[in-house]
Amino acid sequence: MSREIKTDTWTFVKFWAIPGIAYLLCLFIGSAAEGLVIVGIAALLALALKPLVRKVNNFLAKLFGEDKKHQTLSAFFAYLIVILVIGAIIAIVGPVVVNETTKFVQNFPETFETTFGGWEGINNFGKNLGIENLQNEITTALHNISNDLLSVLGNNLISSVSGLAGIIMKIVLVLVLTLLFLLDGPGMMESLWSKLGSNDKNNKTAKVSRRIISKMANVVSIYFSRQVIVAAIDGLAAMLLTFILSFVFGFSSSLAVPMGMITMIFYLIPMFGQFIGGTLVTIILFFSSPIGGLSFAIIYIIYAQIENNIISPKIQGDALHLTPLTILCAITVGMYVFGLLGAIIAIPIAGCIRVLVDEYPNIKAARS
Repeated sequence: MSREIKTDTWTFVKFWAIPGIAYLLCLFIGSAAEGLVIVGIAALLALALKPLVRKVNNFLAKLFGEDKKHQTLSAFFAYLIVILVIGAIIAIVGPVVVNETTKFVQNFPETFETTFGGWEGINNFGKNLGIENLQNEITTALHNISNDLLSVLGNNLISSVSGLAGIIMKIVLVLVLTLLFLLDGPGMMESLWSKLGSNDKNNKTAKVSRRIISKMANVVSIYFSRQVIVAAIDGLAAMLLTFILSFVFGFSSSLAVPMGMITMIFYLIPMFGQFIGGTLVTIILFFSSPIGGLSFAIIYIIYAQIENNIISPKIQGDALHLTPLTILCAITVGMYVFGLLGAIIAIPIAGCIRVLVDEYPNIKAARS
């Protein structure tokens, strides 16, 4: 027995329009993914600078009194402060790296003879391992590596130049968008909430939504500001360790501050930043004192375990009201699901989920 199903035209249109719109939206996201990532990074950086903007605004208010124009000036000055600090770090660290590399190249024969006993010491060590002529094996390997490296550099020179130009363009876009988010973002959000009726006392849904979004934005800004604090602690530890080792192994104590800056800057890169910063400092110190560089690496690895498992979760957890176990679980899940990007956003997402859980009764009440 057959049945006739009747439907109106609008229902038929909605039935086919919804999956069609979803498909087009997926195509748009796929084609614009790179641009959306750039905009997202700029928005995150703007939120990260929010605490600094607030401090600058409070400072200006104390000097000149309350004024809405100070919001724009505060955003601009905060942005300028960060750019100047990064420029100062590059200006301090760059010459030190170049100087230590040059010094290492100049003093390499003497350092090689003193530390390893020259090629004779290397060959004696090789014989203990069952290698008759370790000098020949090392020189052959270095020759092959240099040839392969030159070949790779020659083949990829053009693509590397174009890739570098693309990276520079993306960095410039992120910097410009971050400044625009700082200057125009608050006004745009205020206008949006006003149109959605968040100022209407009877519109509970809009009021609750605005409060939740505001709390989530604060979670992101607090996370990045606390990340800077942990990075500063890491840089201070590296600086003190370098300073102490300079007296033990006889290299210049003036390396302490630049080495601390290197570890602090690279620590801001989640997951791999601490490893990269520690490795760079180890290599630079190795140029002045091979044993000193290796000593730094061993002690810094021990300190990194304490920092990653105790200091960082404690500071981040107290700020976001998350337990160290929750933070470590969030990082682990984020890393295995989304890789490096997941590791970067895992803790803020965990904090945002906590906000939703805390606000769930209010969400339920607003919908009823």
